Amino acid sequence: MARMQTRKHGKSKSRKPPLSELAAEASSEKKKEIEELIISYSKQGIEPAKIGQILKDKHGVKYVRPILGMRLGEFLEKQGITGPVPSDLLDLMRKAVNMRDHLASNHKDIHNKVKLVHVESKILRLEKYYKKEGKLPESWHYDPKQAALLIKS
Repeated sequence: MARMQTRKHGKSKSRKPPLSELAAEASSEKKKEIEELIISYSKQGIEPAKIGQILKDKHGVKYVRPILGMRLGEFLEKQGITGPVPSDLLDLMRKAVNMRDHLASNHKDIHNKVKLVHVESKILRLEKYYKKEGKLPESWHYDPKQAALLIKS
């Protein structure tokens, strides 16, 4: 599949082993332990992507999905721990806010202006997708000023 903002193509081959091989290694004790770790990390305010990275680095859990039987985000959603805005959308909003802060003091940074347009177009595409999936209300709309207030708090 082609990249979003360039005309280059990425590597399409997956290097991850099949789920059937990974599921054979999972045990029920390990599952309960990992569930408790995930819940404790999310209550500390750590984002799902960081939780996966911590599980991989500190606890030696390469893939959470075969152990839990679902993705990490789905597990957090099932536990009722997720926030009002999905984490990937929040990350992009944080990036856009930081870029706008940079542009406030560096008006001539044309490269950053272009990249801000790219990031905000990704935000709008994700907004459209999450509204269609029902994860965001239909009345929700991306506004840079509101995003800055949301990120700062």
